[in-house]
Amino acid sequence: MSLLIKNGRIITATDDYFGDILIDGETIVAIGNAFDEGDLDPEQVIDATGKLVFPGGIDPHTHLAMPFMGAFSSDDYESGTLAALYGGTTTLIDYAIQSKGESLYSTLNTWKQKAEGKTYGDYSFHIAITDYNDDVRNELKDIIEKEGISSFKTFMAYKGSLMIDDRQMLDIMNEVKKFGGLIAVHATNGDMIDYLVNKYVSEKKLSPLYHYLSQPEITESEAAGRFIDLAFQSGVKAYVVHMTCEGAINKVRQATLRNQNLFIESCPQYLLLDASLYDKDFEGAKWVMSPPLREKKDQQALWSGIQQGLIQVIGTDHCPFMWKDKKKGEHDFTKIPNGAPGIEHRLELLYSEGVLKNRIDLNKFVEINSTNAAKIFGLFPQKGTIAPGSDADLVIFDPNKEHTISVDTHHHNCDYSAYEGWKVKGKTETVILRGQIAIKNGEINIEKGYGKFLKRKKPL
Repeated sequence: MSLLIKNGRIITATDDYFGDILIDGETIVAIGNAFDEGDLDPEQVIDATGKLVFPGGIDPHTHLAMPFMGAFSSDDYESGTLAALYGGTTTLIDYAIQSKGESLYSTLNTWKQKAEGKTYGDYSFHIAITDYNDDVRNELKDIIEKEGISSFKTFMAYKGSLMIDDRQMLDIMNEVKKFGGLIAVHATNGDMIDYLVNKYVSEKKLSPLYHYLSQPEITESEAAGRFIDLAFQSGVKAYVVHMTCEGAINKVRQATLRNQNLFIESCPQYLLLDASLYDKDFEGAKWVMSPPLREKKDQQALWSGIQQGLIQVIGTDHCPFMWKDKKKGEHDFTKIPNGAPGIEHRLELLYSEGVLKNRIDLNKFVEINSTNAAKIFGLFPQKGTIAPGSDADLVIFDPNKEHTISVDTHHHNCDYSAYEGWKVKGKTETVILRGQIAIKNGEINIEKGYGKFLKRKKPL
């Protein structure tokens, strides 16, 4: 199919101009001004006058159909990728999490089977290494070079299930470095958190507020600094997921003085929501996530970190649970499944709260939502930009349309919203995925299974 998008304001990480985009099949073939429809004879034409056109979003941090704390995240690969598309995210990178005793290849195959034939949007995986041994070490080269999985996650918390120790971390870093891969980390001090959790439980302090109090800022800043130092010693490309606080950002700022190959991600919830939500009695369970929401001063530090280039990517850590699952912890915060919905709202929130409030400009908006993730995770220039030869993943965005986020209108498979009643200005209107109009006028126009698995290159 050929498609012509006319008269749009085209935004990339570096450019801002008015023009037309010609798509043939799955790719962009030409960009120009005032193309003559008669000469091109496109099968479809979209007039984007008054609209912004930017690359499809890339969310590099999601948890779909994930077993955790006695429940499963409630969005699977069908509903999760559909919600993502409605919000303008055309590609996501989900976490395939190794079980104890399982090989990396078995892990990858298990998670591929969960997704195959079900996705609306394009997808790839990181692999989370939770059981490191000689056999796993020997798999890393082929996983990177043959399977196109170039990023691996480690956990510094959740002892007994996900956490690895510093010696294992350093070994993984050195092995992954050999083959040009990247190490991502959940950076919180698991031992400190476990100590505080046990303290509050013993004192019968069991409300959601104590989830927050058991993970104070120091648990994150200490672990982030330790991970950054380990990564510097090894020389591996390193990525810290869901950074939340001023103390951790200051560790990153220190690392810039030694020219370290370091990338940082944060999430909309940490930029926009704060720990006062944990004062809502058990309703605070909606925002029980790890790390927890922080303070107003941390929001300011994160926005400054984006402006200064210390934070390169905004993901979502989308990990929703139904309210019945959250209620398993009604009398004990340690039983509340950690996570919240958000995959659909990332772009619209960052436009409304970031661009329109002069916290970021449009180029930075595209950079943190799409381009940097494509570069860091080996998808650029296939994804993350608008250029001839790139995949035709595009969002046509109405910058003036006002709407309200609500469980009544979102597409997450979750019976509450983390942003209920939040008024935003700017809305995803049309979404194009590899040349096909996927979302238009609030309707899905592609079939389940159109999304494809992406083998990724090594990070730039």
